[in-house]
Amino acid sequence: MRITSIKCLFLIAATGALGTLTAAPAAAQGTVRRHMVYFRDKAGTPYSVAQPQAFLSARSVARRTRQGIAVLPRDLPVNPAYVTQVRGVVGKPQVHYTSRWFNAAVVSCDSATLARITSLAAVRGASTLNRSYRAPAAPTAPVQVAPLAARSTVASRAQYGPAYRQNEQIGALEMHDAGYRGEGMQVAVFDAGFPGVDKIPALQALFQDKRLLGTRNFVDGGTSVYQRSSHGTSCLSTMGANQAGFYIGSAPKASFYLCLTEDTNSEHPTEEANWLAAAEYADSAGVDVISSSLGYTTFDAPSKSYTYADMNGRTALSTRAATVAARVGMLVVNAAGNEGDDPWHYISAPADADSIVSVGAVDSLGFHAPFSSYGPTADGRVKPTLSAMGRASAVLGANGSAFRGSGTSYACPILAGMIAGFWQANPTLTAQQVIAALRNTASQATAPDAKLGYGIPSFAKAYNALHPGAPLVPKEEPVEQVERLGVFPNPTGDGQLTLALPADLRGQPLRVRVLDARGAVVAQQELPAAAGSRAPLKLGRLAKGVYVCEVSAGTALQTVKFVQQ
Repeated sequence: MRITSIKCLFLIAATGALGTLTAAPAAAQGTVRRHMVYFRDKAGTPYSVAQPQAFLSARSVARRTRQGIAVLPRDLPVNPAYVTQVRGVVGKPQVHYTSRWFNAAVVSCDSATLARITSLAAVRGASTLNRSYRAPAAPTAPVQVAPLAARSTVASRAQYGPAYRQNEQIGALEMHDAGYRGEGMQVAVFDAGFPGVDKIPALQALFQDKRLLGTRNFVDGGTSVYQRSSHGTSCLSTMGANQAGFYIGSAPKASFYLCLTEDTNSEHPTEEANWLAAAEYADSAGVDVISSSLGYTTFDAPSKSYTYADMNGRTALSTRAATVAARVGMLVVNAAGNEGDDPWHYISAPADADSIVSVGAVDSLGFHAPFSSYGPTADGRVKPTLSAMGRASAVLGANGSAFRGSGTSYACPILAGMIAGFWQANPTLTAQQVIAALRNTASQATAPDAKLGYGIPSFAKAYNALHPGAPLVPKEEPVEQVERLGVFPNPTGDGQLTLALPADLRGQPLRVRVLDARGAVVAQQELPAAAGSRAPLKLGRLAKGVYVCEVSAGTALQTVKFVQQ
């Protein structure tokens, strides 16, 4: 398992749609492992494509109908009689869940029992998903993180808190101003755990408004997800948090399903099978958008790892699952990966899947984050698809405090929230038309590359391209809203800052000095005159600590403190 935050910073269950996930398998002779057991056909199934309501929710059927997508035999549940045959094999095999799309079941058993299962007439084969069985880890206590050390002094940023810039960069602020905050949209989040979600004040609106629609734990079984890694909590916060004056995410009014698919104790293909099961669960529930900050490249020995040649859109289990998820009308958003400065270098699975949005990471100024994985796919397709802020992103920890973390893990949900709002604003579009609209108006639309793909999308640009007769009118930031010098992101991780300038610092060349805690000047530079309220400042790498940024223009001089992490 690899959660794609750099260096590990961290219901509707239609009958027959997915088999019930159970707890750890009963002891059996020999080593118990998980296997994907594939069936030969769906002959004799009691289900029919003519009656999809028997295994898909009304919302799922409506999503297909709206996009002109037919219910196909691949959508039919596994024949229950075949599952009964597997369960009846000597050796007490445990069926965890079934897969409609792959016509398979995930089963725990020893090798002797597996041999008996594969000898069944209904079974065409099996593959091993893990090489050792590990009991579920005890739930970990929420990780306490330091609160944000300093906040911008710019009044216009007050409502969003430290999440302001990551929302602004992709046009989510304009989206919210236009009245689109994700209302009525459903997002499924696949991750490694969500501790604190049920307690964090900034997420309590999800429960008060009944917008937390369902939870599933595909690792341990059952529905408890407020445990294990807080990585999922942080990713969810970038979309769903909604506490004015502290932190507002990119889709603060959307509804969510939380799916725990990742086991951070090991890395085996069983987690890809969990991803598949979660995607089918999301499909059956009627979810619109999947946000997955997960990626697969190498596995624990002796499971066979992938190679870059496998990143071709048709090999990895999770990639094939993501492709089908796109085919049934969901819009899949997946992190590109954090291997840009590692030997692997390229995107991971399922980011190589066709017809999904694979998200790369940039900093607050729009520059490629060095860790963000590169494209293209092994078969030459442009990846990543789009990019969003994943360097020094503002996220919430399990204890509800804000901090900055880096990874395509965070770029992914930040963008997924905007995509949900964009689809809300354009409900007649198909998922693929939404992707095309954002891609065709992104910052590198005419010259996509292996770093940022088609670039950073803009809600307003994409919306206006679709509605030339009634475009959004951009809102200029009033001068009086910037009364004092501000700086963001704050804290910073790489010395790349944006200055928020009050009126008396505009229209003249700027002189910048940076002083450390002892008052020594550690950096200085001159900037050209700025007509607007912002000016980029690139200081280079500074030692960790508190600094004072001194900016002067003519006789005007103002200072602001910032923290280098």
